[in-house]
Amino acid sequence: MHHPTKAFRHCFALTPVALVACALVQAPVHAQAVDPAAPPLDVGQPVLKASPRLREDIPATVRPGLPTFLSGERASGRTDLETVIEGDAQLRRGDTIIRADRLEYHQPDDLAKASGNVHINRAGNTFDGPTLELKIDAFEGFFLAPRYRFLQNNAYGEAERVDFLDDQRAVIKNATYTTCQRRPGPSWLPDWIIRAASIRIDNEEEVGHASGAVLSFFQVPILPVPELSFPLSDKRKSGLLPPTFGLDNLNGVELTVPYYWDIAPNRDATFFPALMTKRGVDLGGEFRYLERDYQGTLRANYMPTDTLRDRDRWGYSLIHSGTITTGLAGLGSVGLNLNLNHVSDDNYWRDFARSGSSLTQRLLASDGSLTWARGNFSLLARSLTWQTLQDVSSPIVPPYDRLPQIVARYSRTSLPGGLDASVEGDYTQFHSDRTLTLQPNAKRAYTLAQITRPWQAPGWFFTPKLQLHATSYQFDAPLVTGATTASRVVPTLSLDGGLVFERDASFFGRAFRQTLEPRAFYVHTPFRDQNQLPNYDSAATDFNFATIYTENAFGGNDRISDNNLLTLGATTRLLDPDTGAEAARFGVAQRLRFKDQLVTLPGGAPVSERLSDVLFGATINWAPQWSTDATVQYNPKTGRSIRSTIGARYSPGNYRVVSAAYRLQRDSSEQLDVGWQWPINDLWGDKGQNLGPGMGEGEGRWYSVGRLNYSLMDKKLVDAVVGLEYDAGCWLGRVVVERLQSSTTSSNKRILFQLEFVGFTRLGSSALQSLKDNIPRYQYLREKVTTPSRFSNYD
Repeated sequence: MHHPTKAFRHCFALTPVALVACALVQAPVHAQAVDPAAPPLDVGQPVLKASPRLREDIPATVRPGLPTFLSGERASGRTDLETVIEGDAQLRRGDTIIRADRLEYHQPDDLAKASGNVHINRAGNTFDGPTLELKIDAFEGFFLAPRYRFLQNNAYGEAERVDFLDDQRAVIKNATYTTCQRRPGPSWLPDWIIRAASIRIDNEEEVGHASGAVLSFFQVPILPVPELSFPLSDKRKSGLLPPTFGLDNLNGVELTVPYYWDIAPNRDATFFPALMTKRGVDLGGEFRYLERDYQGTLRANYMPTDTLRDRDRWGYSLIHSGTITTGLAGLGSVGLNLNLNHVSDDNYWRDFARSGSSLTQRLLASDGSLTWARGNFSLLARSLTWQTLQDVSSPIVPPYDRLPQIVARYSRTSLPGGLDASVEGDYTQFHSDRTLTLQPNAKRAYTLAQITRPWQAPGWFFTPKLQLHATSYQFDAPLVTGATTASRVVPTLSLDGGLVFERDASFFGRAFRQTLEPRAFYVHTPFRDQNQLPNYDSAATDFNFATIYTENAFGGNDRISDNNLLTLGATTRLLDPDTGAEAARFGVAQRLRFKDQLVTLPGGAPVSERLSDVLFGATINWAPQWSTDATVQYNPKTGRSIRSTIGARYSPGNYRVVSAAYRLQRDSSEQLDVGWQWPINDLWGDKGQNLGPGMGEGEGRWYSVGRLNYSLMDKKLVDAVVGLEYDAGCWLGRVVVERLQSSTTSSNKRILFQLEFVGFTRLGSSALQSLKDNIPRYQYLREKVTTPSRFSNYD
């Protein structure tokens, strides 16, 4: 049967349903789709997920029932056998479309043969070449000399042949692969490219496997490997991760070859053996889990025979949080939280200062707690021990272990008369090395009962509070007085009140709602002699706006300060009248002491000053890109500030942030801290493109990144992280120099190099982690936050 046509097009529907819908091919096709939301991914580490990611592919069970549309300039064929389309031929079924100069479709075999300028688009992945044979539903066949492009990562290449195994898998022979996009020019070659004898594509697992592969960078082979796997998306997969290397003044040349094990969507493990030329081999690993009721991370390192210390080195860290179901009706669940840390020796914090875990501190806590709450009652059972890493030149008095600590609390609000009441009991057994603490260990029972009556209304508030502190001790050795037990009972009365005034105001041509909020806080606690008692957990609170309106000058429960003082302060705020956003806040506060404070910490002196230092504070967010925060503790007698902290941040857009902070502790420290991330191209007027967060600002962009911490008192640089980043579009380059202080006389220095081949892999040192840890508000140049949809490349 032959159907000649000239000035019009024909379409053939090969199923009855398609016959009805055939005319749709003649009209333009418009499609919209909402892409399934994908959670943001941390480019430094895979993300654990509670469930597999959604797919938008058409299910295989649905495909056989989909209609097939054929169109072209000339058509011929036999009914229910074959159809031949010549001239602008097109076959469409579901998310698959084939275009060619000539197209044959054999209906019994569901086989399409296309030749001449063949183009195929399946769910956004495209192939172009001279010859194609394909079974449409099974998606089995081959394509000769194709050029291909994948939707997920915009990667593309050329090959001698592609064999389609099914709708998810294909084998590409004698292939190239890159994400560098083609630019005009006959001799253009991508900056980086993979050449492989074969590449196996698995879209179901979203991974590619290359055999006989070589990675070339600017036509220079840099990574020849017999077998190579790489991601086609952000989906996690098991396999070797790119090796990292670096230079360290302590470890020498350091090479790490990580292996990632994708155990399940909610569990994974990473093994990272490292070779250090000055030290030996460090075997490290990390296991993560995320369940419905609990989650955690276990990290461990082991170095047999460290040549630097001539001994084995090891450390581990476990963080766990979750709930345990009791199984008893009405009793609810018990919370379990663990934070366990331990290392092999006192020098671990100094030698492994870049291990990427909490084991680089000198005080390592092993803390475990069980919590339970029901209604107004809560209960905590806790065990806390400390490992203190001592240094002869700078010894530390170890904190006290708590074995055990039991805390019970009962609270009620809205009692008759508008009263709020609570009672808290704490039993703790303190233990440490008495030769270092120079005081006995003890069992301490502490109770705090309090009752308040808050009054609050628009424009004012007033809250009286009555507290009763009761404490008893049992010591394992006599005090200097010979006592083995002690007790105390201390009452406290406080009155807290304030007013709130508002008015409309205008400053610098801008309208505001201005507030004036004066506040008065009075506290009276009679003197109870506590200076002969040991101190297990009390310390002086910091003098700031958060603590100046509190009853006790100490944190912890071993010292309750005697007070007869009045705190007066005032705050004024400038609010946007339309949004309520705070544009500025200014505050001032000072204490007036009517009686000396006689209760002190061991070695401390009574406080006799009637007027305290004055606190000044200011926070200004006049424009979204500017932020300023300052706190000054001023002594009116000396006319000098005792402590000052002034910080500012300027961030006019993505990848542009400069922050600076000045910190002064009179006669102790004075430091200047500056951090930044900024495009260097701005210096010659190239402002780049606004592509949004996680997309960079276009190709050919240089970025300066860094953070400097300088001691003005010592006139020396304490910490420094300075680097350069280059965005070439399809690859990123980073070089970072680190100098971080590890003690008063030594520092660790590193040079980090990293090449990131976008959509493929990273080579070099882990410079990204260093930048994220040290530079405030640092943004990754590539941080994919959405998954491409097939409708974004709809034919």
